[in-house]
Amino acid sequence: MIVSTGLACAILVGCFLLLILIRVPVAFALGIATIPIVMLDIRLTPFIILDRMFQSYNSFILLAVPFFLLAANLMNSGKITDKMIALARVLTGWMPGGLGHVNVAVSMLFAGISGSSTADAAGCGKILIPAMVKEGYDVRFAVALTACSSVMGVIIPPSILMVVWGGVMQVSVGALFLAGAIPGFLIGAALMGTVYAYAKIYDYPIVARPTFNDFWVAFKGAALAILTPVLVIGGIVAGLVTPTESAIIAAGYALLLGVFVYRTVSVHDLGGIFYETGRFASISLFAIGTASAFGWMLAFYNVPRLIVDFMGTMEFGPVATAIAIACLFLFFGLFIDAIPAIIILGSVLLPVATAVGIDPVVFAIIGIVSLAFGLVTPPYGLCLLISAAIGQVNVVKVLPNVLTILAPMLLILMLIILLPQIALWLPMTLMPDSFR
Repeated sequence: MIVSTGLACAILVGCFLLLILIRVPVAFALGIATIPIVMLDIRLTPFIILDRMFQSYNSFILLAVPFFLLAANLMNSGKITDKMIALARVLTGWMPGGLGHVNVAVSMLFAGISGSSTADAAGCGKILIPAMVKEGYDVRFAVALTACSSVMGVIIPPSILMVVWGGVMQVSVGALFLAGAIPGFLIGAALMGTVYAYAKIYDYPIVARPTFNDFWVAFKGAALAILTPVLVIGGIVAGLVTPTESAIIAAGYALLLGVFVYRTVSVHDLGGIFYETGRFASISLFAIGTASAFGWMLAFYNVPRLIVDFMGTMEFGPVATAIAIACLFLFFGLFIDAIPAIIILGSVLLPVATAVGIDPVVFAIIGIVSLAFGLVTPPYGLCLLISAAIGQVNVVKVLPNVLTILAPMLLILMLIILLPQIALWLPMTLMPDSFR
């Protein structure tokens, strides 16, 4: 038989949701959900699904994913996170709620190195959550702030999500890196404003007023580490390296710092670091394959065209469409990982965004920021789960603080929608050729 569009969509989405409800991992659920359609429709064979998965892996740019993960793991294992925290402490610790500001500042610094929010939540959380509790901060606030600040790891460049988005949607990764910079710093500023308000209400202390010598010592300790984003982003913007080559440079530089400069990573440690990197990279890449097969099947049955036609009948303008797109990404981010959501939802919604004149780079930033927030919202909320496990507190008890901290961050997302030049100014200034 030939399966109709409506039936195919119902079977695909219905099977996927059912598998998620019975706690099948998302990467497997996406692949398994395609099987009933393949069995019913005479036009499809299992080899088509396997071919789509292989085609998704056969991408040079996706090699950047394991190398950015390796850079993050080397930075964490090499105690470079400690040097970042020392620098953040002298930069922001003198303000009311000092350690809270340090938490945000170190997430911004670490985001410029790792490209991974989960690495940020794990690496920084292990140090800062116990330190904040010891200084008299409510553990729920410490956990919520660590989780929310870690989302900047995939917004401030370099970002693994931007690498995946650029590879899947054929958008310049360099332009995406630049487009994420200003929104990332605005989210950081919003977080610091929230910390300041908490500090005034609950009388949280400052850390210390640093001297020039304190600043100089902290800066010297972290200077080599904070060169990483300069090497990565500068190389791409200058056209000297590809995103994949920049990820290799980041990993090689982190290895050099950990083994030879700071000497905090031994040869014995490397086996465990490589194993953890391979494990996490395989999870991400397997999800890319199954999500690509699922997304291709939606495209095969013309689901994107139906959505474009529906949005056309609603006569939404660019702003209303962008808000609807953000809401869909926020909703999907509640339940599934960002990478499969990018491949499935991003591919489906790209024609919708293009039809109303939303720039592909702005569309990408709206999608990535929205999905980043999903890292702190249950039931998925991976960064929140990691932070809560470190703080040894129930996730439900942390939620009121998460929602309070997340509210100003959502306002920044709305600001990006209303003023897309926030995302476009840097890439249009530094990489105008990527828009031709």
